[in-house]
Amino acid sequence: MVTVIVVGMPGSGKDTLLRAAKSLGFGHVGMGDVVRRFAAKHGIPSTDEAIGGLANSERQKHGDAIWAERTLEELPPGNAIIDGSRSLHEIECFRKSLGPGLRVIAVKAPRELRFRRLQLRQRSDAPRTLDEFSRREAREAAWGLAAAISSADISLDNEGTQEDFLAECLAALKSLLADHGSLSTS
Repeated sequence: MVTVIVVGMPGSGKDTLLRAAKSLGFGHVGMGDVVRRFAAKHGIPSTDEAIGGLANSERQKHGDAIWAERTLEELPPGNAIIDGSRSLHEIECFRKSLGPGLRVIAVKAPRELRFRRLQLRQRSDAPRTLDEFSRREAREAAWGLAAAISSADISLDNEGTQEDFLAECLAALKSLLADHGSLSTS
């Protein structure tokens, strides 16, 4: 079994890696989705500020790995991809629970490109201004995202076309599957 943790700054291209993984039969759970479901259950608005505040307060109350622990409860069986890890504490929680088949893939892209991508996807928590974007990055950096990115087993740069990056993602995932004897013929 192969489990992949995807890390990257907002707008880096993690969704493209997820799409590649799903096309290869990986199950998926998003840590952000876990947070948003938790927020909805507790009547928290779906704004970036409210969701980020909730994520932070839950870490303060229950420990830095609380969202990893809650995500593990939703992990699908078989090969799986988890996106949205923000810290080494979370990655360590996943490593302890999931063992040697775990790999961390970092997705990287230039700051300006990431900001444009976030604006284009028009999600409710997307930053409207560069100042909002900077605050979001600072918050996530404070959680330890930069260290999580630096700790990755594999690093993918996403500066070209979406098609080229998708091909790069597929190649990286197929290599992981082959290394673990999990590559099916498709």
